[in-house]
Amino acid sequence: MKKIAILGSTGSIGTQTLEVVRNNGDIEITALAAGSNVERMEAQIREFRPKLAAMWTQEKAKELKMRVADLPVRIVSGMDGLLEVATEQESEILVTAIVGMIGIRPTIAAMEAGKDIALANKETLVTVGHIIMPLAKERGVRILPVDSEHSAIFQCLNGENRAQIKKILLTASGGPFRGRKREELKSVQVEDTLKHPNWSMGRKVTTDSATLVNKGLEMMEARWLFGVEPKDIQIVVQPKSIIHSMVEFVDGAVIAQLGTPDMKLPIQYALYYPERRYLPGERLDFWTLGQITFEKPDMESFPGLKLAFDAAAAGGTMPTVYNAANERAVAKFLARKIGFLDIPMIIGDCMAAHQVKSAPTVEEILDTEAAVYERIESRW
Repeated sequence: MKKIAILGSTGSIGTQTLEVVRNNGDIEITALAAGSNVERMEAQIREFRPKLAAMWTQEKAKELKMRVADLPVRIVSGMDGLLEVATEQESEILVTAIVGMIGIRPTIAAMEAGKDIALANKETLVTVGHIIMPLAKERGVRILPVDSEHSAIFQCLNGENRAQIKKILLTASGGPFRGRKREELKSVQVEDTLKHPNWSMGRKVTTDSATLVNKGLEMMEARWLFGVEPKDIQIVVQPKSIIHSMVEFVDGAVIAQLGTPDMKLPIQYALYYPERRYLPGERLDFWTLGQITFEKPDMESFPGLKLAFDAAAAGGTMPTVYNAANERAVAKFLARKIGFLDIPMIIGDCMAAHQVKSAPTVEEILDTEAAVYERIESRW
């Protein structure tokens, strides 16, 4: 019986992870953590019977504790609670489905405790990849990517020599506004932004997909996961989300991973790697599909993607500035306080004002995040 813990169990990736657990029947959930959805967490506890559960605030933890008083589960809260879930003694794998830089400390703690990481938290590698990857090697733990694109690359590299990678071809759907020019994006609303054509994701990630910032974050994540430079990562728009990513090797061969847009596939692959298991769902029908088309990303209309390459080139604390500025700007957009095009504008402003620190510590990364938040709150 495989034993896992989940950070972010009530979100999109967390709930789909539990679907995989439900479908297979041979995984035990030892610990769960969530933000504020007490009702969904209670349902998860009653079904999966973890020994430990965490909510972000003491208030929510207190409410949950009352709801599950009849069950033998310990309820904790805050960052200390996340750290307890991450290092729960019996778990073998930590699924980091939590959104934001809040995932950094629990991920590091889990690795130091010898846990493998099923990684869905982009921000961890984007901001502290220079710490995470050496730590994984030192502790002998595996980083198993859950994002569909990184899982695809991981699968393409299975059995291959990573030193022979020529280029990573990171695919993008283009989001709900693919093909629109900058002028047409001035008036888009939150409701338009959240209508992704292919994927069912949370509000923040769906917004990132619409701005193409998500692809910028994935580029920086891929850099660390697969040991390549940003210049060796090419973004390819593939609107149907059938090819999830590709790898070109030094001999010119290109290997691609294809499948229907279903996040349960990369989740299940990470949890059972290197085993493949049957997964219920639709299969690709190439006769119905007919053709697969490709486009270049429009970095003029979607400048958030170009800013990501600038941040990666600058290195040090700059990717943290990019990520933190985007997090706060997206939150303001979803709260209808700023417009869609203000998101990359705010990112660019914060990057231009920042003095880069090379090889930053976790504390310096978190200080940088706080400084970015302070700048944004004082100006917008």
